[in-house]
Amino acid sequence: MARLPYLNPEDLAEADRPLLKRMITLHRCMVNSPGASRAFSGLGMYIRFEAKIDPRLRELAILQIGWLARSPYEWSHHIKIGHEFGVTDADIEALIAESEGRPNSLEPLAKLVLKGTREVYAGGMSAESFSELQAHMTNEQMVDLTVTAAFYCAVVRMLASLAIDVEPEYQPYLERFPLPA
Repeated sequence: MARLPYLNPEDLAEADRPLLKRMITLHRCMVNSPGASRAFSGLGMYIRFEAKIDPRLRELAILQIGWLARSPYEWSHHIKIGHEFGVTDADIEALIAESEGRPNSLEPLAKLVLKGTREVYAGGMSAESFSELQAHMTNEQMVDLTVTAAFYCAVVRMLASLAIDVEPEYQPYLERFPLPA
Protein backbone atom coordinates (compact mmCIF):
# COMPACT_ATOMS: atom_id res chain seq x y z
CA MET A 1 0.00 0.00 0.00
CA ALA A 2 1.36 3.39 -1.00
CA ARG A 3 2.79 5.58 1.72
CA LEU A 4 1.16 8.72 0.31
CA PRO A 5 -2.37 9.17 -1.05
CA TYR A 6 -3.24 8.53 -4.66
CA LEU A 7 -4.73 11.78 -5.89
CA ASN A 8 -7.38 12.34 -8.55
CA PRO A 9 -7.69 15.30 -10.94
CA GLU A 10 -10.29 16.98 -8.71
CA ASP A 11 -7.73 16.99 -5.87
CA LEU A 12 -5.38 19.20 -7.90
CA ALA A 13 -5.27 22.82 -8.99
CA GLU A 14 -6.60 23.23 -12.52
CA ALA A 15 -3.09 23.91 -13.88
CA ASP A 16 -1.82 20.61 -12.44
CA ARG A 17 -4.59 18.34 -13.70
CA PRO A 18 -2.82 17.52 -17.00
CA LEU A 19 -0.21 15.72 -14.88
CA LEU A 20 -2.80 12.95 -14.52
CA LYS A 21 -3.35 12.30 -18.24
CA ARG A 22 -2.36 8.72 -17.40
CA MET A 23 -4.12 7.65 -14.24
CA ILE A 24 -1.48 5.15 -13.20
CA THR A 25 -0.65 4.81 -9.52
CA LEU A 26 2.85 6.23 -9.97
CA HIS A 27 1.50 9.50 -11.38
CA ARG A 28 -1.35 9.61 -8.85
CA CYS A 29 1.21 9.49 -6.04
CA MET A 30 3.79 11.77 -7.67
CA VAL A 31 1.26 14.62 -7.99
CA ASN A 32 1.47 15.07 -4.24
CA SER A 33 4.35 17.28 -5.46
CA PRO A 34 3.22 18.79 -8.78
CA GLY A 35 6.63 20.36 -9.42
CA ALA A 36 8.51 17.10 -8.93
CA SER A 37 5.89 15.28 -10.98
CA ARG A 38 6.31 17.75 -13.84
CA ALA A 39 10.12 17.45 -13.80
CA PHE A 40 9.98 13.65 -13.51
CA SER A 41 7.54 13.36 -16.40
CA GLY A 42 9.65 15.65 -18.59
CA LEU A 43 12.70 13.41 -18.46
CA GLY A 44 10.57 10.26 -18.72
CA MET A 45 8.88 11.56 -21.87
CA TYR A 46 12.23 12.54 -23.39
CA ILE A 47 13.57 9.04 -22.77
CA ARG A 48 10.49 7.34 -24.22
CA PHE A 49 9.83 9.53 -27.25
CA GLU A 50 12.97 11.52 -28.12
CA ALA A 51 16.05 9.57 -27.01
CA LYS A 52 18.19 8.54 -29.95
CA ILE A 53 18.76 4.92 -28.92
CA ASP A 54 16.89 2.07 -30.54
CA PRO A 55 13.51 1.83 -28.72
CA ARG A 56 13.76 -1.94 -28.25
CA LEU A 57 17.23 -1.63 -26.75
CA ARG A 58 16.03 1.23 -24.53
CA GLU A 59 13.19 -0.91 -23.22
CA LEU A 60 15.52 -3.85 -22.64
CA ALA A 61 17.75 -1.54 -20.57
CA ILE A 62 14.75 -0.37 -18.53
CA LEU A 63 13.59 -3.96 -18.04
CA GLN A 64 17.11 -4.87 -16.90
CA ILE A 65 16.87 -2.24 -14.16
CA GLY A 66 13.41 -3.48 -13.16
CA TRP A 67 14.69 -7.07 -13.00
CA LEU A 68 17.77 -6.19 -10.95
CA ALA A 69 15.76 -4.08 -8.51
CA ARG A 70 13.04 -6.75 -8.26
CA SER A 71 10.59 -3.91 -8.89
CA PRO A 72 7.15 -5.37 -9.67
CA TYR A 73 5.86 -1.99 -10.83
CA GLU A 74 8.75 -1.21 -13.18
CA TRP A 75 8.99 -4.76 -14.48
CA SER A 76 5.27 -5.14 -15.23
CA HIS A 77 4.81 -1.69 -16.75
CA HIS A 78 7.83 -1.99 -19.02
CA ILE A 79 6.94 -5.46 -20.20
CA LYS A 80 3.74 -3.86 -21.55
CA ILE A 81 5.55 -0.76 -22.84
CA GLY A 82 8.39 -2.90 -24.21
CA HIS A 83 5.92 -4.92 -26.27
CA GLU A 84 4.76 -1.63 -27.82
CA PHE A 85 8.37 -0.89 -28.86
CA GLY A 86 9.32 -4.28 -30.29
CA VAL A 87 10.38 -6.30 -27.23
CA THR A 88 9.15 -9.88 -27.61
CA ASP A 89 8.42 -12.50 -24.98
CA ALA A 90 11.52 -14.31 -26.26
CA ASP A 91 13.56 -11.14 -25.59
CA ILE A 92 12.25 -11.04 -22.01
CA GLU A 93 13.11 -14.69 -21.45
CA ALA A 94 16.56 -14.04 -22.93
CA LEU A 95 17.04 -10.98 -20.68
CA ILE A 96 16.30 -13.14 -17.64
CA ALA A 97 18.77 -15.77 -18.85
CA GLU A 98 21.40 -13.10 -19.61
CA SER A 99 20.94 -11.61 -16.13
CA GLU A 100 21.56 -15.04 -14.64
CA GLY A 101 24.61 -15.70 -16.83
CA ARG A 102 22.88 -18.39 -18.88
CA PRO A 103 23.04 -18.83 -22.67
CA ASN A 104 20.33 -16.94 -24.53
CA SER A 105 19.20 -15.73 -27.93
CA LEU A 106 19.92 -12.00 -27.61
CA GLU A 107 22.10 -10.44 -30.29
CA PRO A 108 25.55 -9.15 -29.23
CA LEU A 109 24.55 -5.46 -29.09
CA ALA A 110 21.57 -6.19 -26.83
CA LYS A 111 23.83 -8.22 -24.54
CA LEU A 112 26.28 -5.33 -24.43
CA VAL A 113 23.51 -2.82 -23.63
CA LEU A 114 22.34 -5.07 -20.79
CA LYS A 115 25.90 -5.46 -19.48
CA GLY A 116 26.42 -1.69 -19.47
CA THR A 117 23.04 -1.20 -17.81
CA ARG A 118 23.87 -3.73 -15.09
CA GLU A 119 27.08 -1.80 -14.45
CA VAL A 120 25.21 1.52 -14.21
CA TYR A 121 22.86 -0.13 -11.72
CA ALA A 122 25.88 -1.32 -9.69
CA GLY A 123 27.40 2.17 -9.60
CA GLY A 124 28.76 3.11 -13.02
CA MET A 125 29.52 1.71 -16.45
CA SER A 126 33.05 0.38 -16.82
CA ALA A 127 35.46 1.93 -19.31
CA GLU A 128 35.56 -1.37 -21.19
CA SER A 129 31.78 -1.59 -21.63
CA PHE A 130 31.56 2.10 -22.51
CA SER A 131 34.22 1.69 -25.19
CA GLU A 132 32.55 -1.43 -26.60
CA LEU A 133 29.21 0.36 -26.81
CA GLN A 134 30.82 3.42 -28.43
CA ALA A 135 31.78 1.19 -31.35
CA HIS A 136 28.04 0.84 -32.06
CA MET A 137 26.57 4.13 -30.84
CA THR A 138 27.04 7.83 -31.39
CA ASN A 139 27.98 10.12 -28.50
CA GLU A 140 24.36 11.24 -28.31
CA GLN A 141 23.17 7.65 -28.08
CA MET A 142 25.73 6.93 -25.36
CA VAL A 143 24.43 9.83 -23.28
CA ASP A 144 20.83 8.77 -23.89
CA LEU A 145 21.55 5.17 -22.85
CA THR A 146 23.39 6.34 -19.73
CA VAL A 147 20.63 8.80 -18.81
CA THR A 148 18.02 6.09 -19.35
CA ALA A 149 19.77 3.59 -17.11
CA ALA A 150 20.52 6.17 -14.41
CA PHE A 151 16.98 7.61 -14.48
CA TYR A 152 15.40 4.20 -14.10
CA CYS A 153 17.74 3.40 -11.20
CA ALA A 154 16.17 6.44 -9.54
CA VAL A 155 12.67 5.39 -10.59
CA VAL A 156 12.90 1.93 -8.99
CA ARG A 157 14.19 3.45 -5.75
CA MET A 158 11.34 5.96 -5.73
CA LEU A 159 8.78 3.23 -6.44
CA ALA A 160 10.10 1.19 -3.53
CA SER A 161 10.34 4.15 -1.14
CA LEU A 162 6.83 5.39 -1.88
CA ALA A 163 5.51 1.76 -1.99
CA ILE A 164 3.65 2.33 -5.27
CA ASP A 165 1.10 -0.42 -5.98
CA VAL A 166 0.93 -2.33 -9.26
CA GLU A 167 -2.45 -1.81 -10.90
CA PRO A 168 -4.57 -4.95 -11.46
CA GLU A 169 -4.31 -4.68 -15.25
CA TYR A 170 -0.51 -5.11 -15.00
CA GLN A 171 -0.64 -8.21 -12.77
CA PRO A 172 -0.80 -10.64 -15.74
CA TYR A 173 2.69 -9.49 -16.78
CA LEU A 174 4.01 -10.45 -13.35
CA GLU A 175 2.29 -13.81 -13.61
CA ARG A 176 3.74 -14.45 -17.08
CA PHE A 177 7.25 -13.30 -16.08
CA PRO A 178 7.52 -13.53 -12.28
CA LEU A 179 10.35 -11.82 -10.47
CA PRO A 180 12.51 -14.04 -8.27
CA ALA A 181 11.82 -13.94 -4.55
